[in-house]
Amino acid sequence: MGSKQTNGEADSAQGFSKEEKAAMKARAKELKQEAKAVQNKEAGTRDVIAAIEAMPAETREMGRLLHAIITTNAPGFSPRTWYGMPAYANHEGKIVCFFRGAEKFNERYMTLGFNTSAALDDGNMWPVAYALLALEPHEQERIAALIKKAARQLS
Repeated sequence: MGSKQTNGEADSAQGFSKEEKAAMKARAKELKQEAKAVQNKEAGTRDVIAAIEAMPAETREMGRLLHAIITTNAPGFSPRTWYGMPAYANHEGKIVCFFRGAEKFNERYMTLGFNTSAALDDGNMWPVAYALLALEPHEQERIAALIKKAARQLS
């Protein structure tokens, strides 16, 4: 009485075909991975904010501003700490950029750095770290452009 299955179609009396079951299992796995990624991003964001809030006042203000610029211009990046510093990773988990306060290594300036994964290549020579003393609108625009470029390179 049951009909013969063809092309992955299920017999209505038997339920789902093997192919449909496999697709549902794959989708369930994807949903779990997506939920885990969201949880990891949320945990990373909490860690980055906590690291920024633990910084001295001047560094903290710079960190807050950089965090806003980076997360606004590269929403696909995942905040996380890296050697105790606020950092932002690509979809593979590789650090793209980071912020280091002057107090970290007793330097006279704060640093915004970019790792190889940022792919900011520009000819035969280009900067991969920037000394920061203040962030006026012009510097904020330059940083936003660099972050956008790094995000485009990774998409």
